[in-house]
Amino acid sequence: MLDLEVRENLRLHQNYCLLKLTGKEQLPEMRPGQFVQVRVDNSAKTFLRRPISINFVNRRDNELWLLIQLVGEGTRKLATSKPGDIINVLLPLGNGFTMPAANDNRRFLLIGGGVGTAPLLYLGACLKAINVQPQFLLGARSKGDLLQLDLFRQYGDVYVTTEDGSLGEKGYVTDHSVLKEKHFDQICTCGPKPMMLSVARYAAAKQIACEVSLENRMACGIGACLCCVEKTRDDHHVCVCTDGPVFNINELSWLV
Repeated sequence: MLDLEVRENLRLHQNYCLLKLTGKEQLPEMRPGQFVQVRVDNSAKTFLRRPISINFVNRRDNELWLLIQLVGEGTRKLATSKPGDIINVLLPLGNGFTMPAANDNRRFLLIGGGVGTAPLLYLGACLKAINVQPQFLLGARSKGDLLQLDLFRQYGDVYVTTEDGSLGEKGYVTDHSVLKEKHFDQICTCGPKPMMLSVARYAAAKQIACEVSLENRMACGIGACLCCVEKTRDDHHVCVCTDGPVFNINELSWLV
């Protein structure tokens, strides 16, 4: 648990902000796909911490980036944070994406939808740092909902879909022509569950290894409240916050 200082609060969109947090000491090691639990102070209706994906870790400047979607009083309160404010964060939590060995020549495709693109930026950066070249397939309702595209392009080729056709190819991520034109060996995905289900079915049909980062509702983040459980293939249940949030699709009941 750390008290981190807000270094910068960037409003990327009317419904999204990017908080850049820093600490007096060096931030702990964090893996792509892990998350944090953020305490929301001075909010009369917000009693529980809010789970937020790790968007990026800037080691040079000792910064933790959190991409926050404004969906309720808690996240809207966080969006009002000013430089110099202190935010209490429990981190890092959960299990992240499986990282390959350096110089792995498998082709990685990172697929994100909506705010589910958040953990894929750090994943892409970590892959490139070990000489594994990722590619990104990002989807949103419209052009304005696609965030951090310039940052994603620093780490790999970026393909885009929008539901209204305002940028990239029109449709959903699983409609994009890159899935027909290129072969991939590993897919990592995060976003709305219907989108991830479609991606999982595509991966299974093509016999492509696939990991999904689930966004189940979490209260405690440490496996105590059991409100984020997910059914497994063998008819058991796992806590997304401690056993995940990243799972191989073969572990889950999605394709049974």
